[in-house]
Amino acid sequence: MRLEIPEHKILVHQLELPILWGDMDALGHVNNTVYFRYMEQARVSWIQAISGSVGGEGEGPVIANAFFNFYRPVVFPGTVTIKLYVADPGRTSIDTFVTVERSDEPGAPHAAGGATLVWVNHGTGRPTPLPEAFRALKAPTPALPGGEVPPALPSR
Repeated sequence: MRLEIPEHKILVHQLELPILWGDMDALGHVNNTVYFRYMEQARVSWIQAISGSVGGEGEGPVIANAFFNFYRPVVFPGTVTIKLYVADPGRTSIDTFVTVERSDEPGAPHAAGGATLVWVNHGTGRPTPLPEAFRALKAPTPALPGGEVPPALPSR
């Protein structure tokens, strides 16, 4: 299964991380689980930058789902650039997406993935409204097909 990143996303954060020797697996490339750590670190540093903490006053983000598409292997040594995007903030959740590219190959993603965050009250375990700073992150939604104004009918 291949999940796609929407066109109507907005870039909200960028992070560079070193590729560590220990990130590689027996096949000589960065292990797929490490990409999820890259995504996590970008998400956590963004949330901390936008709200001052990762979760405050008994509430914070919980992952509802996560995925990755792998295009080309990343290998040691080097640095990766993680670009974090958001789309479709709802009342209690927001979709986040990342691209992973080598810093020495800008614009050529090696992988792309995403995760849906649900803001949760840690005491009750129930969803709670997203903080306003997250709900305000709206990108223009693409027009639906057929949304154009039809041409005027010829007059008689």
